[in-house]
Amino acid sequence: MADTFDLKKDELIARAQGEMQTRLTVPERSLREKVALTCRILFDGGHDSGLAGQITARADEPGRYYTQRLGLGFDEITAENLLLVDEDLRVLEGGGMPNPANRFHSWIYRARPDVNCIIHTHPFHAATLSMLEVPLMVSHMDTCVLYGDCAFLEKWPGVPVGNEEGEIISAALGDKRAILLAHHGLLVAATSVEEACVMALLFERAARMQLAAMAAGTIKPLPEALAAEAHDWILTPRRSQLTFEYYARRTLAARG
Repeated sequence: MADTFDLKKDELIARAQGEMQTRLTVPERSLREKVALTCRILFDGGHDSGLAGQITARADEPGRYYTQRLGLGFDEITAENLLLVDEDLRVLEGGGMPNPANRFHSWIYRARPDVNCIIHTHPFHAATLSMLEVPLMVSHMDTCVLYGDCAFLEKWPGVPVGNEEGEIISAALGDKRAILLAHHGLLVAATSVEEACVMALLFERAARMQLAAMAAGTIKPLPEALAAEAHDWILTPRRSQLTFEYYARRTLAARG
């Protein structure tokens, strides 16, 4: 006999989330491995733009984070060639130098103790949307992870290598997990590497969908309460971990 047909939606959601936590497992990966995998996943997801874009992840020590070495593309990043840097971008471990544009990451980390990973990229569709000086519009269930959680910087402050850009971008981000930067690209500031990776992929998908929908007609808004419900349903740590592992398996299989 079925015993769940009388349960309310919130009860079913809680039940499903509990089962995801107890019945589904994810492999143990080091922080360095997660960052390196994210770089490969993003490359495969269309986030490659030469040497533009950065990913950083907080290290255990305050004021330090891991990032990729300038001169390497996302597809070349490994756990071994990552750098450990401080807030002033001084290299503490590894060889070479970080991207000077990482400076605005330091500003975000200072302002947001809840943020443990930042992804900034210039993928084609998000970058194209940024040229229109319009915010990202979330109007589909799949991209509700960004609903009410994506800010917009409508004026380009220039190349983000100065402290001024760090102040501007961190202030515009506020308490959101994502932001579209006009004439620039996307940024995600998340609680974990897995969450940041998944949100960055969905950000580019949302931008692609928005451009296609705008060309076809007028985008209709989602019901606020249902969109917020979908945001919270998608954006749980276990779901982010499971989705990340899917993309990790796919990118590792593609490389043999």
